[in-house]
Amino acid sequence: MRLSALLFCMFAVAPAMAQDSYPARPVKILVPYGPGGATDIIARIVAQKLTESLGQAFLVENRPGANGNLALEAAAKAPPDGYTLLVGNVSTNAINENIFAHQLQIKPSRDLVGIAKLVEIPHIVVASASFAPNTIAELIAAAKREPGKINFASVGLGSYPHLDMERLMKAAGIELTHVPYKGGAGQAIPAMIAGEVQVAFFNMASLLPHIRSGRLKALAAIPAQRLPELPNVPTLAEQGFPGIGTNAWQGMFAPAATPKPLIERLHGAIVAVLTRPEQKEALAKQMMIVEVSKSPQEFTDLVRRETLGWGEFLREARIKID
Repeated sequence: MRLSALLFCMFAVAPAMAQDSYPARPVKILVPYGPGGATDIIARIVAQKLTESLGQAFLVENRPGANGNLALEAAAKAPPDGYTLLVGNVSTNAINENIFAHQLQIKPSRDLVGIAKLVEIPHIVVASASFAPNTIAELIAAAKREPGKINFASVGLGSYPHLDMERLMKAAGIELTHVPYKGGAGQAIPAMIAGEVQVAFFNMASLLPHIRSGRLKALAAIPAQRLPELPNVPTLAEQGFPGIGTNAWQGMFAPAATPKPLIERLHGAIVAVLTRPEQKEALAKQMMIVEVSKSPQEFTDLVRRETLGWGEFLREARIKID
């Protein structure tokens, strides 16, 4: 009986010991896009803050390709020990499971667990400065004059910038040509500045410096109200297209079998660093609104709901990626 009791105590304290000693070596954070986009920006901010607060290096590794699926699969197949994490978003962790069901070797909602929602980012319809239209009505008129001649960018087939533009094209009765960039916004935005593509749905965190410099221009804001940073830019709803566009979240994930004490430790560390007033203010200046989930389970439940919701939309719209 004494041996049994001793063994029970050893196994009972093992998770707590793992939590107390974690992290004992550097932690890798996978990002499913190249450098420069919103997912990369928030991943690097969180990595720096976790390095400072937990005393071990949190290192960002960009793993672009296959519409984010390379990073998704690498994270899901990594040892569930807390040393490989993923920062993903609504495209990678809610849409891809539906639109790439036959290509993915994993199922994100089953094989990854949410640690924390990090931020939400308002989106706009943005255009190259050299593109003549300045409003959605002018964009539609130009597209109707020359169907298929205007290019729109996205961060990949099936991403929400792609699907949002598909919804706008259907509602407006226009045809644009899709140009996906596997490197994410960090690759697509320079192409838009150069005039290779003319228009896109993208997030303000990636766009605001370029809009302020005059290299890009905003055609419409996605939120219900006009953005304080762009008070003269009408919303998409004001221009006749309510309900179109995604204000997307970014979040951190781990392999599904990662011990709960490690998930809870990471969640607590993220809450501690992101909810500091000075950090929230700094992120707000980059158009990132801190919205850390109250618990890992709350975030996991949100991702599952959105996965189901996007699945319904894709089936109704009959959008499939072969």
